[in-house]
Amino acid sequence: MKNSPSICQWYPSSLLSPVCAAVGEAIILHYMDNVLVCAPNDDLLSHTLDLTIDSLVAAGFKLQEEKIQRMPPWKYLCLEISKWTTVPQKLAVKNNIKTLADVQQLCGSLNWVRPWLGLTTEDLDPHFNLLKGGEELSSPRTLTQEAKAALEKIQDCMATRQANRCKSDLPLKFIVLGKLPHLHGMIFQWERVEKSKKDKDCRDPLLIIEWVFLSHHQSKRMTRPQELVAELIRKARSRIRELAGCNFECIHIPTEINSSRITKAMLEHLLHENEALQFALDSYTGQISIHWPAHKLFREQIEFKFSLKSVQSRRPSMALIIFTDASGTSHKSVLTWKNPQTQQWEKDIVEVEGSPEVGELVAVRAFESFLNHSI
Repeated sequence: MKNSPSICQWYPSSLLSPVCAAVGEAIILHYMDNVLVCAPNDDLLSHTLDLTIDSLVAAGFKLQEEKIQRMPPWKYLCLEISKWTTVPQKLAVKNNIKTLADVQQLCGSLNWVRPWLGLTTEDLDPHFNLLKGGEELSSPRTLTQEAKAALEKIQDCMATRQANRCKSDLPLKFIVLGKLPHLHGMIFQWERVEKSKKDKDCRDPLLIIEWVFLSHHQSKRMTRPQELVAELIRKARSRIRELAGCNFECIHIPTEINSSRITKAMLEHLLHENEALQFALDSYTGQISIHWPAHKLFREQIEFKFSLKSVQSRRPSMALIIFTDASGTSHKSVLTWKNPQTQQWEKDIVEVEGSPEVGELVAVRAFESFLNHSI
């Protein structure tokens, strides 16, 4: 099996499958020569572990007793699992960057720990920027001052942050966090904790299971916030199916409320107007909430909110009308309007590099040019 990772994965699986069928609620996970046995109680755990060991020994495997971890913390696939939490094992962050290959190795390591430590795209952006350029792997690279500062912050996060172990009796939830253009989200559970006035060190009700992030670079030149939220929800739903084989009980999409009244029709309008959100929430039967649990972390990290405020007037507005257009052929963006004082048509033309969509976006400059006018 030394020369075939596929056989190394398949053969132990064939031995452990009958054990899994026999123990019912117990869970056996294995990858190559690493086996993790989980059970809801100690008796079943001990029984499952004995069956697992007997099955592997009978097949000719030699197990070293000192490598069987019976007490926490358990180390499995570079993770350190305690009774309540999960953290990556001590990761040596290489800060002596000399080549592009060193940067790729650093970014790969940081990307791996992101789901458990919640390292945002803003945290990693200075290091991602060092990857730009199509040079050879041996091309020289050095950490900028911004990258060094970011690395110090990341090392602090690695020393202080952790994820929680999932509780089977609590539902799984998801919430959208962050700020544009790099939104992120969190898969979490919320535990009801009775807190008395005397109990100042009450256990945190928030159980962080895993963080979810978007790609650093978007495939589209311009992406609407609704599309970013939809992509985040799609990734989170896919991930929770891998982790737990289920769906979220509730998805929290923070929404700006401009009045004390908000109707179901307003939320339905938000979903019906965006195709990306419809696909992301396809076949979803859980709740969608515009509110979020009261927690300091959510208050600090929710910097983006959907706005349900309508920007359309039901009555014609007596305002300046500006016509806009853009051309991908001439690379020009045009504004034209009728001057209310001279009654003469005027125009503003600028050259724009990029696609026609970028040229159309430049037309937003009309709002800057006519700050003191209703348009």
